[in-house]
Amino acid sequence: MARKRTAVDFEKALAELEARVHQLESGDLSLEDALKAFEEGIRLTRDCQQALTEAEQKVQLLLEKSDGSTERTDFFEDEDGDA
Repeated sequence: MARKRTAVDFEKALAELEARVHQLESGDLSLEDALKAFEEGIRLTRDCQQALTEAEQKVQLLLEKSDGSTERTDFFEDEDGDA
């Protein structure tokens, strides 16, 4: 049975991922605990990537014109219109 995916709180998942990285970098974990932390880190990485992909798709939908083409917009333009 497939597990139903729920919306990921990106910031929470990223914070958890950073915590796992710090645990692994500390070198204080047993091999078994390190493998569990690594496995959890991989899951969190995938969840974060999925959340980013979904956000990118939403942005693309918002930028899509009525004729189906998309308009590229620089999010960091200054007041003079320069990037």
